[in-house]
Amino acid sequence: MNKTFIGLGSNIEPRKQYLDQAIEKLNNQPHIHVTKMSSVYETPPVGYIDQRPFLNMVVELEVKLESLQLLAVCQQIETDLDRKRTFENGPRTIDLDILLFNDEYRDLDSLQLPHPRMVERAFVLVPLCEIAPNQIVPTTDKAIEELLLDLPKEDIQEIIRWEEPRHKA
Repeated sequence: MNKTFIGLGSNIEPRKQYLDQAIEKLNNQPHIHVTKMSSVYETPPVGYIDQRPFLNMVVELEVKLESLQLLAVCQQIETDLDRKRTFENGPRTIDLDILLFNDEYRDLDSLQLPHPRMVERAFVLVPLCEIAPNQIVPTTDKAIEELLLDLPKEDIQEIIRWEEPRHKA
């Protein structure tokens, strides 16, 4: 059994529904079991900033797949949920990024592990720290909570726990 962490993000409505559908599709795979889920956080866009805020979260999975097989599953889920890759860092219905896969290191065109920019991104480290604060990132030999402390405070303050709006009775 392999342990992996997946970052999920969406900034096209219905954002929360896309996150929920992606998790359901992951859990419905015969060789994947969702073991932990972080809270959902609303985060500002990174890179291309002229777009809506994202909802982001991280899930922990136990999988009976290799990392490249998991990548194929994640890409298929993105396709199923109408992900369009119009330009880098652009709006998306859903984004599934493999952040960590056991202690595996890979540097392929199709997959880099650990995710190469995760240690710079508060929108990844905040939800990841919620469910796995002591998880070591192999390329840094630091725990997630240590990496989070290395980020600028302003970056962390922009990551707000999101709650689903309550409907009036």
